[in-house]
Order: sequence, then C-alpha cells, then structure tokens
Amino acid sequence: MKRSAWPPRAVTVLRRGAAVAAALLAILPVTAAPATAAGTAPTRDEIYREIGVADQPVDYVILVDTSGSMAAKGRYSTVRSTLRTFLDGLSPADHVALVTFDDRPEERYIGSAGDAAKIVSRLPAKPDPTGGTDIGAALDRALRELERTDAADIASVVLLTDGKHDPPRGSDYPKSSGTSWDKLRKRAEALGERTELVGYALPLGSGATGANLLGKVVEDAVVLRPDGIQDLGAYLERAGDSTRARSAAQLLATDRRKGVTVSWTDTGVRDLTDGSATASVTFRSATRHVPLTVSGVRISADGVPVDVTGMPGRLTLKPGESRAYTVRLDGGPRAGGLPYRRTEDGEAALRVSGEVSAPWQRALAPEVDLKTPDEVGVTGDPLQVRAQVGSAYFLPTVFSALAAALVLGWLWWRSVNRPRLQGVLTAVPVFGEEIPDRIALSGRRVGFRPRGGGQGTVHGRRRRTADGPRVDLLIRYTPGGASGRPDQVICGPGGQVVLGGLSFTHLPQESASGPAPGSGTDAAVPGGGRP
Repeated sequence: MKRSAWPPRAVTVLRRGAAVAAALLAILPVTAAPATAAGTAPTRDEIYREIGVADQPVDYVILVDTSGSMAAKGRYSTVRSTLRTFLDGLSPADHVALVTFDDRPEERYIGSAGDAAKIVSRLPAKPDPTGGTDIGAALDRALRELERTDAADIASVVLLTDGKHDPPRGSDYPKSSGTSWDKLRKRAEALGERTELVGYALPLGSGATGANLLGKVVEDAVVLRPDGIQDLGAYLERAGDSTRARSAAQLLATDRRKGVTVSWTDTGVRDLTDGSATASVTFRSATRHVPLTVSGVRISADGVPVDVTGMPGRLTLKPGESRAYTVRLDGGPRAGGLPYRRTEDGEAALRVSGEVSAPWQRALAPEVDLKTPDEVGVTGDPLQVRAQVGSAYFLPTVFSALAAALVLGWLWWRSVNRPRLQGVLTAVPVFGEEIPDRIALSGRRVGFRPRGGGQGTVHGRRRRTADGPRVDLLIRYTPGGASGRPDQVICGPGGQVVLGGLSFTHLPQESASGPAPGSGTDAAVPGGGRP
C-alpha cells in the first residue's frame, strides 16, 4: 500500500486539524473565499474539481446500530434516509463497507459508492427489537475491512449508535475496556502507519455513550454531537467534507513548501558599451497542482552596477509553468582609476524581491496548509556583462603631453648645456713659440685636432652670475699618444686656461676678427681639419 507523502508529524497535525474543522463546520458552512484584487478566488469545491478529488479513492466503513432502541423516535428511519443523501455525495471511485451491528456485526454492502440507492436498500427494514449493542465487535469488523491489501490511502470510520456498549454473552468485548480493546487500538495504530485513518462517531441519543468508544480505538476520532436526530444529515455532510479535505491534502502533498524560482534565461555576455542592453529572466513554478502569484516584483543585480527594469509588478504562474520576461539593463562596468580605453568584464548576480502566495490557500484552510515560501528563490549563474570603458583620446593625449614635455625638457637642457658658441678659441703649446691653432666657434659643439697632436671638443654651458647670464666653454682634450678619458677644463668668456700642455684662450666674437697674440696665418679647422 502506498504511504502518505506527508511527514508523520504533519499527518498528525493535519488529522487533528481536520477533526477540529469538522466540528467548526457544523456551525460555519464552507463558503466561497472572498473576492481579491485579482478577482474572485476559487471556492473549495472548484479546487476539488480542478485537482480531481473525486478521482482520489477513499475507504468508508459505515457502522449502523440496529439494536432495538434505534426504533425509538424514528432514529432508524432517519438514518436510512440521511445515509442516502450522504452516499450521493461520494464518488464512484470511493469504496464503501456498510455494516450493521446489534448482537453481532453483519456486512450489508461491500463495494463501490456509485449507487447510493442500492447500498441503502441493503439495510434491514427495521432494527432487531431484541438485539444488543456490541460496539467492540463492530469496530473489529471495520478494521478488518480496512486491513485488506487494496485499501485506499485515506479511510473514514463512521459510527452511528444511540446507546452504550451492551454486548451479548460470549462477546470478545464483554466490557468497554481491557485486553481486547488494547488489541483493537494497536491494529488501528498499525493502519495509521500506511493510511490516513479518521473516525467520526455520531451519538443519536442523550445516553449514546458507546459512541465515545471509537476514540479508544482510533486516535484521530471526532465525536459529533447533533442536538437531535434531525441534525444527522448535516453532521454526515460535515464528515464527508472533512474526508474530502484530507483527500485534497494528500493530492497537494507534493506542492507543500514549493514556491517560485527565477534565473537569467541566458547567461551569455551582454555588451553594455552603449549603457544599455536587454536580457531575459525566467520565473518557474515548482508546483504540480497549485497556481502561485508573485506580487510586488522588483529585480536588481549585485556586482556590476546595473539597473533592471521592465518587469510587471504582479504575475501569476500556472502549476509547473515557466515564463520568460525581457528586461532592460542600464549601467554596466565603470572605468575607475585611469580612464583609458579598455574592455571591462563583470557579473550581474540576480536579486528578486516579491511576495509569493497561493490563491487556493484561503479556501483550503485550515485543513490544508501549503506552507508556500513567501520569497522568490534565485537559481542559476550570474549574467556576464562587458563594456568598452574610458576615452579613446586619453592615451594619445597623455603620450602627446609626455612627448611635448620631453621635447621642452630637451630644449631646456640643450639651451643650458649646449648653447650656441661664438668667437674663436686659440690653442698653443705652453712651452714653445709655435703659431697658435685657431678654432672657430660656431654651432653647439666643435671638435678640434691641434697641430701638435691629440684631439678635443668644445661646447658651451650657460650659467647665471651676479652680472647676468654667461656662456662658459667646457674644453675636453686628449694629448697625442695618451689614452683613457680626456681631461677637461672650463674657460670663461675671454678667459685663458691650460689643459694637456696647451694654453687655450677664448677670443669673443668682437675680438675674434683680429690676430691672436703671437699668431701667424695658420689656423685649425673646426672638427680637427686644417685650412
């Protein structure tokens, strides 16, 4: 036999809730749920038809007292007529065992509930005027019927009696307690492990204390107390309503704690270079039977700063439905730091707020609690986004500015360390009467080769002095036959210095046209050549 899908604790709570509801329904009949903002909510009967409660088989064992006292006040005739109405409300898929009991139980009908007239016709025309009331034997017979291998997952035992337990001599249940009753209870507990078993006892008279014995055997038993026999029909109807609610609970067990999840439909890369793009999100209902509504829907993203718009504020999903929505993404990766042109990648993790509700819950409460999660669950991977950030002109501008700075720096360095040369530089051995070599100074650097051998260079260096800026000469000279780095000396404007055995004299421009002291007609050509 298939076990109930509900956890044991949940089954107990459900059964007790059904018992309490059955009593409450005696006063408050089931009505349609009030209208909601989205329209009129479905009634319980509409939900039952939608999920096929009538197709869910239920076992009913109806125990009818036929002892002599049942003839009083028209009780038995009322039972016959009201049972017909009760049975008319059952489904052909339901299984009915009609058992009468007085001194002993007797099966009157076993089979489908499809023909109420046929079932009721099996009842005796009148109760046994001399019969006792063996409630223990009747309950034993009810349990044997429910212990069959093809019994349904949901079972109800309905006991109708107007007296107390009054068994005949030789009964296995001589008293209203004892070992035999303990065995009945253990059998009922074993049944409860594989089926949802609930009992309904209807005492039909003020002295019908025997009805309470059903609670000694079936843990989840409800004693419905009509004010009079004329209330029997209404109470039987309440018992039927409760049983249908248990059938609905079993059918909807797979939807318990199931809600709505959402994910990015396609996590391919979205290009946000222009600041916007489109994407798709998919909402999925995890239920098999129950529609779900999400209200106050808002979507955002973590990670890359992206605004997500375009979602409706409210949506309703059919059972198991997946629905995709196109949304707009605004924002994207930011340049940060240096704003040079580059490609930035990122991830947008989906975040959804909204309240999930089941439109059926109000009509099904309190017997069925779907425990639908209030929040939308997020599944799947983040959305990959990409954007070209920064300015395409940033690096060219930086490089241009750097190049300009280098050029300006080089020009400044050259103006200081390589000013234009003017005048003439003479070179003559310190000890000797030779004609001085004349080195014409022009450009920014001059090389020379004296007649006496060796080689050297001359370039200027600008200095600031108290008398204003001036250009000194930096003379480097390596005598002939010498090796290593050349010696150097600084010669001021119009000055005379000695370096490497040569005496160097600077003749400024204004005096360079005249002959040098002790000079002849020979002169050195700039760059080391001779005229």
